Amino acid sequence: MDNAIEEKSFQFAIRLVRLYKHLYSQKREFVLSKQLLRSGTSIGANVAESQQAQSRADFLSKLSIALKETAETKYWIRLLKESDYLTAPEFASIYYDCVELEKILVAIIKTMKQ
Repeated sequence: MDNAIEEKSFQFAIRLVRLYKHLYSQKREFVLSKQLLRSGTSIGANVAESQQAQSRADFLSKLSIALKETAETKYWIRLLKESDYLTAPEFASIYYDCVELEKILVAIIKTMKQ
């Protein structure tokens, strides 16, 4: 895959699927982890969908949705940490990957709006 944001968001989704499996099976956490899984995998799904956009506006719309999903995902990650489901190192690793995706999405959207 030669699209950096598409690849990064896909790899992030894989990490979240693995984290969800861990939280579900090892920590017996079912609600917050499912919310995290939904929002976090939605980032990559919207990025992928943006690649088939019918117009510039459609492209920006899909990436804007992906950006909103990063905000929600960061929320769930923070909540999982503060409720002691994630250790500080687990939190830092996944949270800063999400922040990186957010920064890339913001940069693309700003560039496209100019």
